[in-house]
Amino acid sequence: MQAQSEEMKLTVQQRLTRQKEAVACRMKKLDAKQNEIKKKYSAIQENIERKYEEMRRVLEEDCRITLSLLEMEEKATVQALDDFTERNCAVLSEIEFRLSEGLMDSDIQSGDLVPELEDRVEDLLKVTDPGLVRLDEVKAEQILDRTNNLLLFIRSQTPIVKRLLKSCLAEVTLDPTTAHPKLIISPTQNSATFTSVWQEVPDYEGRFDTTLNVLSLQSWDTGRHYWELDVKGKVYWELGLTYPSIPRKGRQEDCWLGRRDESWCVEFFDGDYTAWHGGKAHPLPVCTQFNRIGVFCSFPAGLVMFFGEDSMTPLFAFCTGTFTDRLHLALCPGHDLQGSNSQPIKICNTSHAKS
Repeated sequence: MQAQSEEMKLTVQQRLTRQKEAVACRMKKLDAKQNEIKKKYSAIQENIERKYEEMRRVLEEDCRITLSLLEMEEKATVQALDDFTERNCAVLSEIEFRLSEGLMDSDIQSGDLVPELEDRVEDLLKVTDPGLVRLDEVKAEQILDRTNNLLLFIRSQTPIVKRLLKSCLAEVTLDPTTAHPKLIISPTQNSATFTSVWQEVPDYEGRFDTTLNVLSLQSWDTGRHYWELDVKGKVYWELGLTYPSIPRKGRQEDCWLGRRDESWCVEFFDGDYTAWHGGKAHPLPVCTQFNRIGVFCSFPAGLVMFFGEDSMTPLFAFCTGTFTDRLHLALCPGHDLQGSNSQPIKICNTSHAKS
């Protein structure tokens, strides 16, 4: 009996040893993968920085060459005007000298002096006409036009992150069955507006009844996704992402976005931005009141990120590691605050919003 017990003990020890080795091997591979990813991102970052530095050098060199050309033309025209001025000064000095010295009787009797000088002055005024010296305005306008076109092109391509995120735009609509009874969901299901009237709607299990939230009809568990929401004219709102497990009823604090571990949000109230997750507040040092907010999530990276879409200003990023469930877009338009917050929140990237 004792021998059998020892044998079982040995078997258990061997199994635990194999499991230990398997976990240790996995940890080693995870560490190697982490180092590999860090090296790749570091190389990508350095490459991007070099490209931007190269673009800066190219633009600076082109600016130097363009300004040098304009500077040389300016010097040439100024020199021509200086020559005209010198020739006029010489004749003017001669006239002033003769006036100061007085005219000889012989000069007056001959009558040759004044006509001769008049002819010289007439010729001088013709050949030193300021209108004869002009900038090459056609060339200058062409340079200015091309410079402006280059600027417009660069602006159309930047911010690069905006073009990148636009490629991740995900079609999304709101789910009216989750909306608080004081929210009006538009017929196209792309906007939510507060109403002071408690609407007669079915009391679905998934409907919020203590806080003014509504979730998206769609949810996601893979890939990278981006949404833009119009918050123009509002002084209070909450936007974010949540697992389906967010409480819909009960204590208000449990149902608010970002107050527990199953949701992430950015809140705007009276000019101040705050990021929320797990009940922890992150006040944001942002003063601009944006008209549009971008929301991005990446399942491969476990990332939730918010942007001021007007200028693609990063507001806050949550690095969660991994998501454990599907994600819904979530929003709260807030009370109307005596009319100051009556505007809806509108999804901008649905087919209805684009039309």
